[in-house]
Amino acid sequence: MTTGTPPITLDDVRDAAARIKGVAHRTPVLRSRTLDQLVGAEVLLKCENFQRIGAFKFRGAYNAASRLTPEQLARGIAAYSSGNHAQAVALAARELGTTAVILMPEDVPASKRAATEGYGAEVVTYDRYSGDRVAIGEALAAERGLALIPPYEHPHVMAGQGTAALELVEEAGSWTPSWCPWAAAD
Repeated sequence: MTTGTPPITLDDVRDAAARIKGVAHRTPVLRSRTLDQLVGAEVLLKCENFQRIGAFKFRGAYNAASRLTPEQLARGIAAYSSGNHAQAVALAARELGTTAVILMPEDVPASKRAATEGYGAEVVTYDRYSGDRVAIGEALAAERGLALIPPYEHPHVMAGQGTAALELVEEAGSWTPSWCPWAAAD
C-alpha cells in the first residue's frame, strides 16, 4: 500500500460483504485428503474460481462501483487492467446499469479482451512497453468524465476483495494460516 491509500479495517470488509451479498457468489471452501497428506497438514481451498468472472476481483470491483454516486454512474466507469480486474469492472458496470471503458495492453490475450467486451465494456488499448497504464488510464477517465476504479490501492477494492478471506474464516472456524496464496494477479 502506498502513502495516501487509507487503511482498511475489518468493519470495511464486513460492510463490503453486506454490499456484495446476493451479487457476488459465496464460494465454497474445500479440502482434499490427498493434498492434506502431501503437505502433512489440513489445507483449505477457497474456490474463487467459482466466483463471477472466475476470480476474487469481482468482489472488489463491485464493492467500489456500487459506492459511486448516481451522477458518477450516469457518466460511466474507467479501469486499467490486463485481465481479471477488467472483466470484474465490466461486469460490475453492467450489473449497475452503467458503461465501462477499460484500458488494456494491445497484446492482452484475446480471451481476456473478448470476455471484457462480452460483459459490455469498451476496450481501449495501449503499448505496455512504451506506455504508463496508470497515467493513460487517469487521462482517459478525466477526458471522458469517468469514475476510475484502479485494480490496486483503492480502499473499496481492497475491502471487497477481503470478503473472500472473511468467508474463509467464517466457514473454517478457528485455524492458523501458514500460507495464503492469491493466484490471480493483474
